Amino acid sequence: MNMKRLLIATDNLIEQQFYIKGADKIIGRTPEISVRIKNSGLVIKRFKTLFYENLHFFLEEKYHSFFTPFKEIKGMDDNYIQEILQDVQIKLATMHGTKFDVLILYTIVLSSLISKMRNIHFKDSFNEVIKRVKIKNHKMSDNEIKRELDKLFMRNNKNISILYNLSYMDALAESFNFTKVAQTCKIQKGKYMNKTVDLILKAQEKNDLISLSS
Repeated sequence: MNMKRLLIATDNLIEQQFYIKGADKIIGRTPEISVRIKNSGLVIKRFKTLFYENLHFFLEEKYHSFFTPFKEIKGMDDNYIQEILQDVQIKLATMHGTKFDVLILYTIVLSSLISKMRNIHFKDSFNEVIKRVKIKNHKMSDNEIKRELDKLFMRNNKNISILYNLSYMDALAESFNFTKVAQTCKIQKGKYMNKTVDLILKAQEKNDLISLSS
């Protein structure tokens, strides 16, 4: 019974705020913005298999063994696996003495793993946006650009939201050798990076005008 629940939970946790099942669509934090990526469903299916094949390690509470196969994902290495393990251990320590079932524990474990993978690749896109902004406005400092990016992220801006997930899908596609899917992701990433750059430049123009008038 636990295994069936965990398989369903795996599907839900992987797809939520990321992918519309059966539609080959990558979404932002909400379906308000989406991009169709042909064969992205095949990438997701292959990704899920990594979880399915290693669920027994989770049930045996061998978390390091559960995480290790995810080094197959681009960017993941022993250091990141250790960071995820420590994150899970800290979360479990704060819940010491609390009764919770295996599904809650699995959600904690998967959330830590998936968040780390997403953040690794969004960081690359984040840095690329900074580079593109500086090409167009060399006066802006890294900190100024990061501040504007953080504002967009906090406002759940749709361009940042979809870029976050396109970066993740690109990494998954490369990891499983879906070359055409990865290529499509890169094209779409470039498009939303440029939109994000334009938003940052406009925000800076507004800030400059405010500074001049004060």
